[in-house]
Amino acid sequence: MLPKGLELFMKLRLTPVLIAGLFASSALSAQDHWVATWATAQLLVRPPAPATPPANAAAPAPGARGFNNQTVRMVVRTSIGGRRLRIKVSNAFGGSPVTIGAAHIALRAKDSEIVPKSDRTLTFDGKPGCILSPGVLRLSDPVDLDVEPLTDLAISLYLPGDTGPPTIHASGLHTAYISKEGDFTGRPAIADAANSLSYYWLAAVDVLAPAGAATVVTFGDSITDGTASSPNGNHNWPSLLAARLARNKATSMIGVANVGIGGNRVLYDGNGASALARLDRDALTQSGVKWIMLLEGINDIGRVGTPTPEAPAADDLIAAYKQFIDRAHTQGIKVIGCTLTPYEGAGYAREAGEAVREAVNNFIRTGGAFDAVVDFEAATRDPANPKHLRSNITSDNLHPNDTGYQMMADSVDLTIFTRK
Repeated sequence: MLPKGLELFMKLRLTPVLIAGLFASSALSAQDHWVATWATAQLLVRPPAPATPPANAAAPAPGARGFNNQTVRMVVRTSIGGRRLRIKVSNAFGGSPVTIGAAHIALRAKDSEIVPKSDRTLTFDGKPGCILSPGVLRLSDPVDLDVEPLTDLAISLYLPGDTGPPTIHASGLHTAYISKEGDFTGRPAIADAANSLSYYWLAAVDVLAPAGAATVVTFGDSITDGTASSPNGNHNWPSLLAARLARNKATSMIGVANVGIGGNRVLYDGNGASALARLDRDALTQSGVKWIMLLEGINDIGRVGTPTPEAPAADDLIAAYKQFIDRAHTQGIKVIGCTLTPYEGAGYAREAGEAVREAVNNFIRTGGAFDAVVDFEAATRDPANPKHLRSNITSDNLHPNDTGYQMMADSVDLTIFTRK
């Protein structure tokens, strides 16, 4: 006796070829899963500037105090492609509810312009917007849109009421476009827009990808965030790694989610919650995450005074790394340890701190705790003075420039991501 579904197909006089194709298509789609193609880490909300600032005070950056009857169009760069997308919006650190009145996603053409006919309306549980209560993350409903790897997307949010200080990622390194007023989410461009380099409430973009696709989360501080790289150039090392992965057939379905935060620390809050505090939200819950690349600790070593007057001992950072690894392993996620790059000559460099950095790097290389190791120190140090970055790759002895970030990305052994 034929199954009811197949009996119905036969009654409808579908050909055997069509029946086989429908079953094959169903089997293939059942293996697809959500994978993060882009993500960012969100910061603690800063209080708004005083209503009447001092006469010599700089004007607050666009969006710093929030939005009211305005649209913000943000540009993100995909790592892997897909045919269906969804976004994640989050009020992770907001103190009051935020209303999103409308949201759209499209392929970006240039500046604030979108590619004609690529615009898609995003909904939340079938509704055109949603309310983000404090601490809440919401997934949009999926939309069909063919997106290639390494493609710019434009994501537009309309904020109809006063939002208060926004949940942001401050150093987005891609220009965001802010309307003077009104809902521009479905418009081809935003005329006379104010510009910012931040992301507002946007936490991630997922694509529906085939079985075997996965994401590597790059977790770190300003060196992972991309400080000193060219704005709108996709020249931080995670973006350059994403380009390498995309060009290599064996790794072309591995996405990169960059959750670096400038000034971030492992043990204590600073710019953003500490690494230990934000691990679950920023890394372990990313869609399709299989690896985390951890490059963090230099700010713990250099930034002393709050809350402790001394830099942490190497053992303190190593213990934190072990916590990080154990928590990831409980979810089957591998952790790749990245050595801390040289920093002698930086504003907060000290001899005692250098000893901690060297001890930490020795643990990363030889301790056997990490599932793999990437030696960024070896890739960037000056052969004539190993405590320094190469002179041609930095202007502040701490942050690499575009050339330095390329050297870091090129030093990653891509077979790390194909090992069983």
